[in-house]
Amino acid sequence: MKNIIIIGLFSLSVIMSGCGDGNKKAVADTSPAVNVSVNSVSNESSATFLSTSGKVEAVNSANLSTRMMGFVDKIYVNVGDRVNKGQQLISISEADLSAKLAQVNAGITEATAAYDNAEKDYNRYTALFKENSASQKELDDITANYNMAKARLEAARQMKNEVNAQFSYANIRAPFNGIVTNKFIKEGDMANPGMPLLEVESPGKFQVLAMVPESEILNIKPDTEVAVVLKSLNTTVKGKVMEISTSAKNTGGQYMVKVVLDKTDGKILSGMYATVRFPLAPKENVQSVMIPKEAIVTNGELTGIYTVSQSNTALLRWLRLGRTIGDQVEVLSGLSPEEQYIISSEGKLYNGARINIQ
Repeated sequence: MKNIIIIGLFSLSVIMSGCGDGNKKAVADTSPAVNVSVNSVSNESSATFLSTSGKVEAVNSANLSTRMMGFVDKIYVNVGDRVNKGQQLISISEADLSAKLAQVNAGITEATAAYDNAEKDYNRYTALFKENSASQKELDDITANYNMAKARLEAARQMKNEVNAQFSYANIRAPFNGIVTNKFIKEGDMANPGMPLLEVESPGKFQVLAMVPESEILNIKPDTEVAVVLKSLNTTVKGKVMEISTSAKNTGGQYMVKVVLDKTDGKILSGMYATVRFPLAPKENVQSVMIPKEAIVTNGELTGIYTVSQSNTALLRWLRLGRTIGDQVEVLSGLSPEEQYIISSEGKLYNGARINIQ
């Protein structure tokens, strides 16, 4: 009887186990396969150009300031106004200068009278000395007095030139034809020496300041023609390397390269972000794995790509990426040669999704 009960329990457990297997098969993935386009990893020669980001600015740009302290009396222009070379833009209170100029003029008048009197005495004693009617000591004293009067008059005149030069600092004028792009002060504010007051730039000719890493700076040469991509305008313009910095002391290890743009239209504005493509000579015996940026998947600070598994499913693979060159990104590790990866899909991909390669 006990044997019958044991056999019955064993049969029941087998039946339940069979039912469990049936349930697992019932929840198998039956979702439709996602149509995808794939590409194969291949080692290619090192890229022939380097892409770096930069910002557009006008070639002729100036921050205008003054060399004197005073209150701003009047600002004659607004941001966006066109100005001509020599046009007055700002006037600073010159009451102190006017008072100083009056003092200087009074000093010049006094010094002129003293000089005229000393000159007459000098001429008279020179004539008397020739007639032996004056001693050498008297002539020397008169000559010294004449020279001091002459020096005091010259000093007063130079002081007037200095005051007149300060008057030019009180009237800020445009250094060239251009447009007012920024205003840093308002009427009634105190202007201090060296403090920027207005920014003026000349439109029509622009440049891009790009930062190049130290690993590539020696490959950048002056007068090299480059392509400058303006993403906001969806256009590419030509440029030429004009200046290459030889120090990265104050730029965080990046070297500044100045690229002047060729013919530009009125759509380009200062401050626009640009991508500069510097042509590079191919490196011999150097291979690199390049993949399109559109195939990259990001999750926070992680970057990866969907590869194709042996069972035709999407397999997310995390990568370590290198430099970006145009629309291609260098893969330092994470992909093997001849491995297939997904470029695009017609549906949402996830790790383990069934795929149908087009």
